[in-house]
Amino acid sequence: MKSSLSETISNKVKISNLKKLEKILEKAIFSARWLLIPFYVCCLLLIVILVIKFTQNFCFKVIPLVFIEVEQSEVILSILELIDLLLVANLLIIIVFSGYESFVSKFDLGENVDRPEWMSNISFSNLKLKLMGSLVTISAIDLLGSFIKVAEISQRILIWQVIIHFTFVLSGLLFAWMDKIGEQINS
Repeated sequence: MKSSLSETISNKVKISNLKKLEKILEKAIFSARWLLIPFYVCCLLLIVILVIKFTQNFCFKVIPLVFIEVEQSEVILSILELIDLLLVANLLIIIVFSGYESFVSKFDLGENVDRPEWMSNISFSNLKLKLMGSLVTISAIDLLGSFIKVAEISQRILIWQVIIHFTFVLSGLLFAWMDKIGEQINS
């Protein structure tokens, strides 16, 4: 009888210790989300670099086009480069905002009227689709730039750009299709 009682007490102590260990582990895992902060800060620094490159391109490539005579395709290519940089910056902002709010902590901005509407409504599924949409758009702009200067680009490079673009398009369609199937299953 005594050994049964001591075994029961021993088992309860083991279970209690396992519960304590489980609580510590759960707190550590939950706190680990804060390790993402350096990634988001670096993404913000990347946006600063994009702002600098955008400004350089605008000042040294686009503004001079006003004062010299160039072909229309040169103007379009310079503008496309700026749009490309802008889209990449938008992509980084979406990643930082939605990633931080989804995985780290909610933004506490009070009743700030400047808060973008999509900021609190974007799900992980929507984020994937926005990222794919941005990648497809960036790829399309690069492809358009290549078609504008098609005489200067090798056929091999152009073919690879088209293949990569259609890979992005197909991936986006597959993501959307998988999300739709997932919604139907969860409904």
